[in-house]
Amino acid sequence: MRRRDLIKGIAGWAIASPLEARAQQGERVRRIGMLIGFDDPDLKAFQQELEKLGWSDGRNIHVDHLYAPAGTQVQVLAEDLVTLQPDVIFAQSRPVTAALQQATKTIPIVFNYVIDPIGAGFVESFPRPGGNITGFVVYDPNVVGKWMEMLKEIAPQTARVVLLGNPKTAAYYDYLLRAAETAAALLGVEAVAGHVENNAADIERGISAVASVSNSSMVVAPDSTTNVNTDLIVKLAARNRVPAVYTNKFFVAAGGLMSYGIVSVDQYRQAASYVDKILRGAKPSELPVQSPTRYETVLNLKTAKALGLAVPSGLLVAADEVIE
Repeated sequence: MRRRDLIKGIAGWAIASPLEARAQQGERVRRIGMLIGFDDPDLKAFQQELEKLGWSDGRNIHVDHLYAPAGTQVQVLAEDLVTLQPDVIFAQSRPVTAALQQATKTIPIVFNYVIDPIGAGFVESFPRPGGNITGFVVYDPNVVGKWMEMLKEIAPQTARVVLLGNPKTAAYYDYLLRAAETAAALLGVEAVAGHVENNAADIERGISAVASVSNSSMVVAPDSTTNVNTDLIVKLAARNRVPAVYTNKFFVAAGGLMSYGIVSVDQYRQAASYVDKILRGAKPSELPVQSPTRYETVLNLKTAKALGLAVPSGLLVAADEVIE
């Protein structure tokens, strides 16, 4: 595939000529680059928030979109985007942010959907990022503890929790595993690694291994491997009668037991607010990295019943969405 064939509009934005915009409005047109790692219908919230803040594509901004799904040459696309010399770049996902970091040390970058930006070397600290990168993390260690608490609540017999994921596609896997081990010690359970490859046979092996030890439950790590195998993982968890908590509600919509994750539109709106600040003169080093402030719980009662689990009233009341 040609690199330029991957350039496409997101959320219906027209890609207008900056010169045309200047002629039409007489305003200084600012350039925003976007490198997108995966399709997300909530991405439209980024556009909507920018418009609320006074930025409109074709009037006072020009937006360049590059799409870099898993398996593409992300580094090449990052370098392509940097050659366009945008005023600021929005980076969706950790692999995308890593590629952009290699491509530029000067153009401001605002990321979202990143885990452990300090461990990745993107920032020096949350309060003082340093350098040209800042943004919004998707999960922190406290959330890992919440996933495990939910499992103990809905499946009290749980004595062992397996973190299912692929370290090859989730560079932050060990970071999440350490957080799981810390939370497990407080809950009186054991947290263990559950490594899988990105193929059906190995995922089946991994989930069968979870089920082979009595009183085991499973946290499905956020990762491109688990995301692209959503239906398979949900089906195998049901077949093996393994209680599982997921990090995104689309797993629950597919038949998974429950999820606890971010409200993704919040991340896009917040990223837009940082892009706005940078366009108005702020430096990334002055904008602290932020953790999510709002999460949502989704429960699938049909799956709970199939697994023979009684949903506690407290968990049911706390749920933002219940699938009957």
